[in-house]
Amino acid sequence: MEEIVFPNQIRMMRRVAGKSMQDIADLLRLSISAISKIEKGYRRLNVNQLQQVATFIDCPVSALFVAEGSAQPEVIQAWKEEQGRRHKMNVGGGLKTLGAGLRYLRGQKKITLSHLAEGAHMTLSVYHRIEMGQREVDEQAFAAIAGALGMTASDLQKRIYELDMSGALEDLKNSETRTGVNLFKGGYNDMPISRLMLRRAEDQEVTVPIEALPGQDGKLYRDKAHSVGAVVCPSTLANDPGLYAVRLASRGSFANVLPPSSVLVVSPTMPLREGDMAVKLNNDNELEVVRAHKDAVAGWEIYSFAKNTTERISDLSKLQRVVWIALL
Repeated sequence: MEEIVFPNQIRMMRRVAGKSMQDIADLLRLSISAISKIEKGYRRLNVNQLQQVATFIDCPVSALFVAEGSAQPEVIQAWKEEQGRRHKMNVGGGLKTLGAGLRYLRGQKKITLSHLAEGAHMTLSVYHRIEMGQREVDEQAFAAIAGALGMTASDLQKRIYELDMSGALEDLKNSETRTGVNLFKGGYNDMPISRLMLRRAEDQEVTVPIEALPGQDGKLYRDKAHSVGAVVCPSTLANDPGLYAVRLASRGSFANVLPPSSVLVVSPTMPLREGDMAVKLNNDNELEVVRAHKDAVAGWEIYSFAKNTTERISDLSKLQRVVWIALL
């Protein structure tokens, strides 16, 4: 399940609803400290948690987001300053080295980001932030990542140390992400690695056409013959030629789930997993954003964000998995 970090209005909205931090903590089964960090925008929530909070305090999910042009610029500024502070702390604390080492080794072994995350029993979002040096890793998680790379924890630690000492990780540690899209590269040679080789790897991007847009009725419609732009995706998705992108509505039901500048990258071929966000093909050109859930008794069910309803589904060919979310 995708995880989200954003400057939010959860504290204000729960106070309006007469709810305490303890109420939210009990709802999400988290500590008071965790809820405090969530309300400050420093800790991650997933889509399910956002929906739970919104339902509990009786407000649309969109009301929990703080827009750039809102009347609370100090909230956004405080969040940005905290993100910057943590970035600097991570650089000095070794998380950037760890992330760069994992990214390098994953590229050597030609393992995709999603496959490694799955092998380590993590969400794509969590592992993504580890590679970017933005999330701490405990011993258990480190061992799981090592196993997904076909290594022991001690061997992985030694290998990253060797790479760092050789200078092979410098460009990766210092690289920045482009606006709206995080780029993960693969196929790096053994150390030492030249900057020329890194630049060539950086050119291996995947451009996915935006073929679906919201209509005047708020529904999503796809025109396969005509794209209305494109979004750049990581090279790890290069082996999926059928990818297409869906631009969400800036207002309405879809804005309750993700910021209005969101673009969903969809794969018609990748298998659906429990908890995935997907699009449902209602007909040849009409799409619907849903979340897939597999019940041991009922089988596959989908939650429709537009209709706010849950239904069973037997024909999984109507569902296409969302494999990347970008912000334009």
